Amino acid sequence: MFRRREPVPFAFLAEADRFRSNVTPPPRQRGSFGEIAGRWLLGLALVAGLVGALILGMPALSTPSGTPVQQSQASQGH
Repeated sequence: MFRRREPVPFAFLAEADRFRSNVTPPPRQRGSFGEIAGRWLLGLALVAGLVGALILGMPALSTPSGTPVQQSQASQGH
């Protein structure tokens, strides 16, 4: 196949990754005390909810060790 020698209409997009601006963005503003405390409280509430769900769900996931497991007659082959 022959390549075209004419310019591509959007050739500047191919060169966009090589472009570097000399304008630096402004520095990020630090959050206020209320915003930081709110983020910490939200994170703490999420972690506490996951831990609470795990603690409440553990009895349902464990099998009782004191009582023998009952088997149906169908599993014994009768």
